[in-house]
Amino acid sequence: MKRQVEILPDVDAIVARSLELIVSRIHTAVEQRGQFTIALAGGSTPKPLYGAIAQQDLPWDKLHIFWGDERYVPADHPDSNEGMARRAWLDQVPIPADHIHPMPTAAADPAESAAAYEQTLQRVFQVTDGEVPALDVVLLGMGDDGHTASLFPHTPALTVGDRLITVGNKDGQPRLTFTAPLINQTRCILFLVAGANKQTALTQVFAETADDAHYPARLIRPEGELWWLLDAAAGAALNSPSS
Repeated sequence: MKRQVEILPDVDAIVARSLELIVSRIHTAVEQRGQFTIALAGGSTPKPLYGAIAQQDLPWDKLHIFWGDERYVPADHPDSNEGMARRAWLDQVPIPADHIHPMPTAAADPAESAAAYEQTLQRVFQVTDGEVPALDVVLLGMGDDGHTASLFPHTPALTVGDRLITVGNKDGQPRLTFTAPLINQTRCILFLVAGANKQTALTQVFAETADDAHYPARLIRPEGELWWLLDAAAGAALNSPSS
């Protein structure tokens, strides 16, 4: 695994750099494979990125949009990752409706929705049970507890190795989430992390040895590219801007 770490002045700089990386990978993927696949993240840091992407001149009909995790709420709920991405980006551009693949959150049993989304991935990527598809880009954030996607410390979702999608849990509230094996199959992972409150977790995630169950972002060890884009406040605790 080759980890690229960039410490940037502020969130605006994170947005500009991540936009540059994503646009480059869109063009490469479309040229090489005829389409580009991305899994989106929620939270405040990606929102301005989505707005910036919406302003680009891109081959919108070649993009397929997924979500790396989702709160178990309707799309029109204020906490919905899907709703935020649609307002900031997807409703502003001509991506075909059947190329947008939101996580389903209407079933009474979240496990049923997780299984349904796994089938969506299998259909779009034309893989069978046991195969793990490779998305082009997965966007991730990290909480001050070291969680990423909806892989929270010391929860059962961390140990799921035979599924693409599972049910995460945050304070008793279910979430749908990519599993670590699915994330790790990605061609390019971008962590967008801002804020001084992330320093403690970052030092543990970047440490040579630490508890993966306590700091789940440590589980993200892809074969492909791994970028950590940090603002100055988050990156202040690191000894070196690269590793």
